[in-house]
Amino acid sequence: MKVQLIEQPKEYFQLFQKNISPQFCKKKEIPDFIHLFVKTKKEIEMKKIKQCMKPTTIIWVSWYKKSTGIVTDITENEIREYALRNELVDVKVCAVSDLWSGLKLVVPLVKR
Repeated sequence: MKVQLIEQPKEYFQLFQKNISPQFCKKKEIPDFIHLFVKTKKEIEMKKIKQCMKPTTIIWVSWYKKSTGIVTDITENEIREYALRNELVDVKVCAVSDLWSGLKLVVPLVKR
């Protein structure tokens, strides 16, 4: 699986027990998995993810949990709205870490 990370926090690699760097996309490769981290609505709106993915690409969008106390204007609902505007659907939500939540987005089956 080819992986593309976007704006990942420096502690991101501490979440793994394995080195995933050999899976990172090289220039001009299209990812199978994208993990995007956003701190504001503006950050997600600027991303043109759909332009750099296959119909089968999995996207996880992560944002700060409210419990962190970190001020942010992005929520799960804003990410869902972004997904719908970009012909994506959300299929799963999870806690990525103590700081980050995640929402899994995919292209709907009928459009793959």
